[in-house]
Amino acid sequence: MSPQPDPRHDIDGDVYVTPRYLAGSTGTGDPALAPLLALGWDLQHDDLGNVYVNAPDGKVRLGYLPDGEDDGLWRINAYRDPFGPPTWGVCFSDRCPTEFVTAFTTVLAKSYELGPDAYLAAPDSSSDNREPFLAVVPLIKRGWQLERNSWGVLAVQAPDGLAGLDFVTGRLDPEKELTTRDARWQLWAGTSIDRPAWYATVSTDTPVALLTAVTECVCDPAPLPRWRQDTYSYVEGMVQLTPILPPVPTPLDVRRAASRRPAALPAASVPRWSTTSRPALPGPRQ
Repeated sequence: MSPQPDPRHDIDGDVYVTPRYLAGSTGTGDPALAPLLALGWDLQHDDLGNVYVNAPDGKVRLGYLPDGEDDGLWRINAYRDPFGPPTWGVCFSDRCPTEFVTAFTTVLAKSYELGPDAYLAAPDSSSDNREPFLAVVPLIKRGWQLERNSWGVLAVQAPDGLAGLDFVTGRLDPEKELTTRDARWQLWAGTSIDRPAWYATVSTDTPVALLTAVTECVCDPAPLPRWRQDTYSYVEGMVQLTPILPPVPTPLDVRRAASRRPAALPAASVPRWSTTSRPALPGPRQ
């Protein structure tokens, strides 16, 4: 007996993707840039299509780098001294759902309005303080599982095992945290952390509120809308794709449409086809 075709392959057009952390990028950075640009941050771009956004005081910088040197599409750094090394840094890879970056930049914009005590507030990492782990709470409440492995990593994993958040204990190299995946926090999705579909890295001194904004968005059960052709091959067999159907008009909608409809033409003036009608000339392609 031949195998039955997968009904997901028959879905076309707009779809909802569940779980949302397997939705992939939307392919545009505009929604994530909007909260910062609304504050009047300076936007510049180069000839390669990379975009750079700078806070008025020069202490927060964002790079949207589709033509960057690696798969780090989004890089956000904050500085106590605009000419010194970054105080904290966050990176989102190219396939990370744009909604997660938007959640981050939205809270970053709010923190910036509150001042340096908010957007440069390093979490208290003393041994008797649990502040850094407040970012894990939204995940635990959604059923993500907490475990500690023998390599000094505290891991929180989604119920289906296709996403996780890892916290590395011990001392880390500050420079590597900003330039590699060897950061304090790593959020990922896919079949493994070693070869994730996408990842985000968060350095040690990143304010807890910024990371929490991302974890809350990641574990939100609501699906994300995508164009079917933009879903990546890695999600085949792992996600639920639901067609986005146009809303059914209500009786009130029908009455409103009828009231705006122009008067019908006289019956004699409505053109009709017959076997002797001349075929219409082909028009330009849309």
